[in-house]
Amino acid sequence: MKLDADLCYRALASRDARFDGRFFTGVKTTGIYCRPICPARTPKRSNVRFFACAAAAAEAGFRPCLRCRPEASPGTPAWAGTSASVSRALRLIDEGALDRGGIEDLAARMGMGERHLRRLFDTHLGASPVAVAQTRRIHFAKKLLDETDLPMSEVAFGAGFSSIRRFNAAIRSTYGRSPTEMRKRRRPGLRAGAGANLELRLAYRSPFDWNALVDYLAARAIPGVEAASRESYRRSVSIDGCAGVLEVRPDPDAANGGLVLSIPAGTSRALGPTVERVRRIFDLGADPAAIAAHLSRDRTLAPTLKRHPGLRVPGAWDGFELAVRAILGQQVSVARATELAGKLAGTFGRPLPEPEEGISWIFPPPEVLAEVDIAGLGLMPSVRAEAIRGLAAAVRDRELRLDEPLVRETALEALTSLPGIGPWTAEYVAMRALREPDAFPASDLGLRRAASPSRASPGSGGIVPARELEERAVAWRPWRAYAAMALWQTGSDASAVRPRTRRR
Repeated sequence: MKLDADLCYRALASRDARFDGRFFTGVKTTGIYCRPICPARTPKRSNVRFFACAAAAAEAGFRPCLRCRPEASPGTPAWAGTSASVSRALRLIDEGALDRGGIEDLAARMGMGERHLRRLFDTHLGASPVAVAQTRRIHFAKKLLDETDLPMSEVAFGAGFSSIRRFNAAIRSTYGRSPTEMRKRRRPGLRAGAGANLELRLAYRSPFDWNALVDYLAARAIPGVEAASRESYRRSVSIDGCAGVLEVRPDPDAANGGLVLSIPAGTSRALGPTVERVRRIFDLGADPAAIAAHLSRDRTLAPTLKRHPGLRVPGAWDGFELAVRAILGQQVSVARATELAGKLAGTFGRPLPEPEEGISWIFPPPEVLAEVDIAGLGLMPSVRAEAIRGLAAAVRDRELRLDEPLVRETALEALTSLPGIGPWTAEYVAMRALREPDAFPASDLGLRRAASPSRASPGSGGIVPARELEERAVAWRPWRAYAAMALWQTGSDASAVRPRTRRR
């Protein structure tokens, strides 16, 4: 990815937070690479180099700054100047693909040759897949050293290192100090959490509309499995055989915005993938300024985006769970679908060993729902019950993968090939579970109603026809999922105002 050096230097000189994570600055005189917001004195233009990602700076021989902490940056948006293939590979790396296998395995999962994958990474990121994975491990290990009191062995394995020896060597090679020395030198106040739960801070790019996001999640929270409010989001999880309750809440101490993740301490060996799953739930990798700048050109979307700066697309902890919830939502209200999901979880789910207020069940996995008699509950039409069983069987048998990124067209084809899953359900699953930023369920009645009635076709009753909405949505690409959230938010805002208008 070619960076505009002059633009990067101006952003560096002004310490513009909007560019945090978009690029990194290597300072030739010190051999250190920094974030654009680093408080250190701005180096001369002739003494700096700019890199698209931290791994590229590391491969060029620079080491991370201990002052601005590159490991704490909000991360480079996967779609910012990279190809779709690189974006999918980055997500697989973030989920630990290269911790468990080699680059050959990663390339095979991407459906391409190893040499071609290396060439794509070099073109778009300036670093190899292995370098990206290694930098990710080192950054996450540094974060755990700074923010937790975990034993060194748990830091090493939690960050994705295969052995303590490799962990020690990587930290010493990168920072010039041992992990123990790094922990002793951490700044006061960085440590988060104590006791039975482990706490980590998660960064994002401001603005961030926390209220709109948790309101959306709260309306769809599965009773007994999850709960959301303006104060926090909580849900049951089972990670590496350890079941407990995960909680996410706003971080009041974050200067540029952030969330606090609290998870059961026994899950430390799967910390990396866990953090990435939570980041997807809250869409922390998004660049809201760039998305809003593009979508605000549309007169229908602009007012809502102005009222709700930092609107995100809510993701999902588990793709299968979200897909089941989407099937349950076919042709029924949100409240009814939520009720059905709670009864399904309470009937076939596993009890939480230590229930907490409102959280008592682990949602049933595909292996369970593929075999049970869902129709026998009498809660839904038999066709819908069989659609859930068919989905569960496909996920169980790995014919359908909802736990890794797919090309949008491939995902839609795989989903709609299953009985009982149509275009709306497939687009909704792609949007929230597969994190496809351009997914758009154009047939959704709420979207069609929220679109400007003045632009609807004659005789449509004020509701834009699906085909017409899809044609209009072409201008919103590649962020049609965010446009969908803006339209749904438009409808939600109107519902909140309507009763007061009636009383007047």
